[in-house]
Amino acid sequence: MDTVIFIGCNKSGTSREAIKAAERMGFFTVLFTDRKKFIEQREEFSDVHQMIYLEDLQKRECLKEELDLLKGQGKNIKACLSLVDPFVYTATLLSIELGLIHPSPTAIYKMEEKTRVRKALQNMDFNPFFMVIQPKDSLEIAAESFEHSLPLIVKSPRSNGSKDVLLAETKRELEQAILSLRKQFPEQPILIEEYLNGPQYLIEVLVWEGKARIIGIIEQFISKGERFIVTGYHYPASLSETQHEELDSVVAKVLSALDMTLGSCHLEMRWVNGEWKLIEINPRVSGGAMNQILHEGTGLNLVQEIIKLHLGQEPELKQSKLKHVYAQFVTVDARGILLRVTGKKRALSHEGVIEVYVKPRKGTILAPPNSLGDRYAYVIASAESFAEAKKIAQMAAKEIIFFIEPL
Repeated sequence: MDTVIFIGCNKSGTSREAIKAAERMGFFTVLFTDRKKFIEQREEFSDVHQMIYLEDLQKRECLKEELDLLKGQGKNIKACLSLVDPFVYTATLLSIELGLIHPSPTAIYKMEEKTRVRKALQNMDFNPFFMVIQPKDSLEIAAESFEHSLPLIVKSPRSNGSKDVLLAETKRELEQAILSLRKQFPEQPILIEEYLNGPQYLIEVLVWEGKARIIGIIEQFISKGERFIVTGYHYPASLSETQHEELDSVVAKVLSALDMTLGSCHLEMRWVNGEWKLIEINPRVSGGAMNQILHEGTGLNLVQEIIKLHLGQEPELKQSKLKHVYAQFVTVDARGILLRVTGKKRALSHEGVIEVYVKPRKGTILAPPNSLGDRYAYVIASAESFAEAKKIAQMAAKEIIFFIEPL
């Protein structure tokens, strides 16, 4: 029985849509998960044909034992992949050991930890100024060294989804940010980066036989505050011909420097004073609603093409349509227990709305966003223009109301 193995998965979004795509392609799907709740909610995962719980998904020996059992059951493993941090590298190493098609391991290893990326790109114009603070380095000396370079970004090298990424505009904020991350990650270095001011874009990329193909360029709209929470996405981003040409060149240089010859990834970049600057790069397709946004805008199912890439098949990247798509995410302003949610049907009734998704259930504790995981609903709309798609999505999103009991 031809089988595709998935290491880790979220309940919704691109990682879950990849499993559904594999099922539609006729594969037996196996999910390794470290979430006990998924086992309890097993009936909600009809697209997962077999679910296996492991406490630690980065212990390859345990994974290999389970894979041997699957082989003994007659499962013909055709691909092993992950679209979830931090299991992409683990899935890559397993694929190598199983003799399967796999992404470039050197590139995946570098992308998994942000200081490795910065060091690999340190002599390139699109790489911003950065420094790495080690756990034993003096907090006071570090803050004084960077005082004249403020504002700065302070982050964990393993951050994802805007989690553990802080903006420091004063020396005191810089000290507090370093201290906060040291308390959370006492054994890890801290990455300090130049703050880049300019519009931000997300670039989805597939690499096949050493050639990078940009699948989509999406403009991101970030809420104001010390956390960098993306609340809006627009496809396709409005760029000039020059911006497109320079972006193609920069993406190619980034992936060449990281030794990426096969796989998928996404970059976040800012257009700063007429130049592209790299915010970060991750060794997987973006999470959340990204696959749906691109599908509505282009007709392309990106996660399906990623699976084909892992099977050794050339991805089919011909786009069948071009529509403006806008996704508006919903957050809350106060911490509390969710009592109920209203407005989903009203939001769906707006002409042009494609999808409305509400994540939390009654009784869930909600809080103002500290990461992208703290976005609790989204509305996706499409139209013939950017302005119309944005208007529809934002108006529909206002229909969704979370009633919470304050804590």
